[in-house]
Amino acid sequence: MAVEELQSIIKRCQILEEQDFKEEDFGLFQLAGQRCIEEGYTDQLLEIIQNENNKVIIKNMGWNLVGPVVRCLLCKDKEDNKRKVYFLIFDLLVKLCNPKELLLGLLELIEEPSGKQISQSILLLLQPLQTVIQKLHNKAYSIGLALSTLWNQLSLLPVPYSKEQIQMDDYGLCQCCKALIEFTKPFVEEVIDNKENSLENEKLKDELLKFCFKSLKYPLLTAQFLEQSEEGGNDPFRYFASEIIGFLSAIGHPFPKMIFNHGRKKRTWNYLEFEEEEDKQLADSMASLAYLVFVQGIRIDQLPMVLSPLYLLQFNMGHIEVFLQRTEESVISKGLELLENSLLRIEDNSLLYQYLEIKSFLTVPQRKKSLAMLQLYINKLDSQGKYTLFRCLLNTSNHSGVEAFIIQNIKNQIDISLKRTRNNKWFTGPQLISLLDLVLFLPEGAETDLLQNSDRIMASLNLLRYLVIKDNENDNQTGLWTELGNIENNFLKPLHMGLNMSKAHYEAEIKNSQEAQKSKDLCSITVGGEEIPNMPPEMQLKVLHSALFTFDLIESVLARVEELIEIKTKSTSEENIGIK
Repeated sequence: MAVEELQSIIKRCQILEEQDFKEEDFGLFQLAGQRCIEEGYTDQLLEIIQNENNKVIIKNMGWNLVGPVVRCLLCKDKEDNKRKVYFLIFDLLVKLCNPKELLLGLLELIEEPSGKQISQSILLLLQPLQTVIQKLHNKAYSIGLALSTLWNQLSLLPVPYSKEQIQMDDYGLCQCCKALIEFTKPFVEEVIDNKENSLENEKLKDELLKFCFKSLKYPLLTAQFLEQSEEGGNDPFRYFASEIIGFLSAIGHPFPKMIFNHGRKKRTWNYLEFEEEEDKQLADSMASLAYLVFVQGIRIDQLPMVLSPLYLLQFNMGHIEVFLQRTEESVISKGLELLENSLLRIEDNSLLYQYLEIKSFLTVPQRKKSLAMLQLYINKLDSQGKYTLFRCLLNTSNHSGVEAFIIQNIKNQIDISLKRTRNNKWFTGPQLISLLDLVLFLPEGAETDLLQNSDRIMASLNLLRYLVIKDNENDNQTGLWTELGNIENNFLKPLHMGLNMSKAHYEAEIKNSQEAQKSKDLCSITVGGEEIPNMPPEMQLKVLHSALFTFDLIESVLARVEELIEIKTKSTSEENIGIK
C-alpha cells in the first residue's frame, strides 16, 4: 500500500540527520508520495505533511510532490472535495519545502504546458512562485529567471485583437497580464524601499527593466486598445501598459528620459548595456513606448510640456520607421497613427526641408502607407521640402499608383504657384523642369509595360495637359515650352509607339482567345507583364478588352494633349507674325 510505503520511508529518515539523507531516500519518497496521489490517498498524505515530526523530511524531499499535485489541480475532472485537499497540500509544500528547489520545480511546471493550458498553469503558480522568491536571498537572479520563463511562455500565446476577442480572452493572455503585474509589484516596491543602492538592488533593477522592455514588445507592440469612451477603463492592455510604464519610473527610469535618450550610439541605462540583438529588440520596445504615450495618451502627463511639435515629430520618425518595417497590419497601422499624431501638431507648410536630411524622413513615406497619411505629411512640408520629397519618391517608388499620387500633388503645387503674384521657384522655371524630367518620360521607352504603368502615364498626361492650358508660350513660367522638344522625344513619341505595339499585342491575344473559346480549351494569357494561366476563354476576353479600353483612354488623352500643343504653338506663331 502506497501510504504504508511512504510512512516506512519517513520512519527510516526520521532517525537520520538532514545531511545524511541519501539520493535513494529522495527517489523512494517521491515514488511513494506520487503513488499516494495517484491512488487517491490524499487525506493520509495531508496528515503526513502536517505532522511536525516530518518537518525536516518535507523540507528536503517534499518539493518532489509539487509536480504531481499541480497536475491534479490543472485537471478539470477532479472532484471539488479532492481539489480542496490538493490545494491544502500544495500550500503546505510551498510553505515548508526548500525554496531553491521549489523555484526550479515551479518554473519547470510553468514551462511544461502548451496552448490554452499555458495561462491556466501561470495563473495557478504565480502566487506560490512569488512566495518562494521572497524567501530567497539572491532575489535578482531568481526574479530574472522567473520573469524570463513567464514571458517566454506567454509569448507563445496569440494576442487578441478585436473587442470581442479581448473580452472572451480564450487563451487567458489578458488575465495573465493582470496577474503578472500583481506578481511583479512587491519586487518593484522592494527596489523603491531600498535606499542603499547595493549591487544586489542594482541587479534587481536590471532584471525588472529587462522585463519591462520585453513587455513593451510583447504583447504591447501588437496589442489593440479599446476606445477610451468604450469600456476603456476595463481594457486589460491599457492597464498593463500603464503599470509597466509606472514600473519604469518607479525603478528610476521615467519614460521621458528613456525614450529621448534612445537613438544614441551607445544605448545604456546606468549598469544595463544591451547586446546587438537585444538592441534591435529594444528599438521595437521604444517604438511601442512612444505609441503608448503619444497616441494612447498613457502617462502622458509625465511628459515635459516645453517640447516643440517639430522636435516631437523628429524624435518619433525613427519609431514610426520601426513600426512600418514590420509586416503585421496592426503594427503598421500603429506607425501611421503615430505619424498622424505627430503631424497634426504642426502647421501646414511649416516643416522645413532640412528635416528631410534625417534619413527616416525620406524613408518613412516609401513604406506601405495610407495615401491620406502621405498627403498629411506632404501638407506639412515647406515648398523645398515638398519638392525634395517628390523627387525622392519618383526615383524610388516603383509603384504606379503612388507615382500618380505624387504627380497629382506636383500639379497642385504648380497651380498654387501660378496663382500667386510671386512665383514659387521650386514649382516654376528650371527647378520644375528638373522635376518634369522625372515625370514626363517612359522608364523603358516604347518597351514600357503601359498597362502596369497606366496610373502614372494618365497622371503625367493630365499634368502635361494642365501645363499646356495654363502656361502660354510667351509667358513660359513653367519652362514647358523651352523643353517641349525633349518632352516630345522622351515621352510623347515613345508613348505613341508603345500604344501601337501594346494594342497589336492585345488584339492578337483576343484573336487567340476567341479561337480557344471555339475549341473550349483553357489557355494562359499575359496581362500587365504577368501570365494568368488556365483562365476560361470568356473571362480572358473580358480582361483583354479591359486592357484595350485602358490603351484607348490613354490614346484619347494623348491626342487631346497634342491637339492643345498644336493650337497653342500655332496661336503663338500667328501672334508673333502679327507683331512683326
